[in-house]
Amino acid sequence: MTRYAALLRGINVGGIRIRMADLKDVFDGLGFGGVRTVLASGNVLFDSGEDATALKPMIESALTARFGYEAYVFVLDQFRLARVVEAYPFEDRDDRHSYVVFVSDPAALESLSAPPGELDPEVECLATGDGVLYWQVEKGGTIDSAVGRRAGSAKYKAVTTTRNTRTLRKLLGQ
Repeated sequence: MTRYAALLRGINVGGIRIRMADLKDVFDGLGFGGVRTVLASGNVLFDSGEDATALKPMIESALTARFGYEAYVFVLDQFRLARVVEAYPFEDRDDRHSYVVFVSDPAALESLSAPPGELDPEVECLATGDGVLYWQVEKGGTIDSAVGRRAGSAKYKAVTTTRNTRTLRKLLGQ
């Protein structure tokens, strides 16, 4: 059995409300073991003998059927998630938010990693990782920052999800 994290895109924001108990029920119903939700932002830990690529469409289909929205999830095993967190290139700072933007489309990753113009390092920093963007932004500036505006646009909504590094560490039990 492999321990996985499912990162759901866009729930409990923008009108798609799902109670964590209901979300857990879906994962239990799929026959996964050790199901646990983390925070109320669409993070589920579970055990399965299946490969992540097989799990993704199975989970998306079950979520869409149960909750009536077009579900999109990222499924990562704990080893991959740990590597992503360990590779975070910026030092934690009290005045900054530290994020990882998971990106499923290589073309979108390339496009997001090259925002137009120079980033103001006093406001935000950006680095590309393996299927992710590492992003750090001044507190209070997330939505209005160059990267925040681009990553939040409709063009990227179906292929990205963003998590705070504190949340990712909780998923790893740190």
